Amino acid sequence: MTQIDENVSIAGQIAPDAMQELKSQGFRSIISNRPDGEEPGQPSWSEIEAAAKDAGLEARHIPIAGPGDLAARSGDFARAVDEMPTPILAFCRTGNRSGKLYEVSKG
Repeated sequence: MTQIDENVSIAGQIAPDAMQELKSQGFRSIISNRPDGEEPGQPSWSEIEAAAKDAGLEARHIPIAGPGDLAARSGDFARAVDEMPTPILAFCRTGNRSGKLYEVSKG
């Protein structure tokens, strides 16, 4: 997990059972940048979203399947960061796409 500004951190894949721990670490929201079905055994967005809500976290899904999605979804990411309670944890498989999306959304 890497904090990239005072409101946003990025990480690799998180499991549904990690939501309570994220809440106890102070996170108030999560953003998934990972498309469903990207690899076998990956938790689905619906599983992650349900666990996040059960833990009292706000959750949004802004999937990035490849580099072409970065510019197209950067506005969605920027709006989510502006609208969601902070701090926010954004994640994908390794954290790289989330970090790149953050950079593109900041212009």
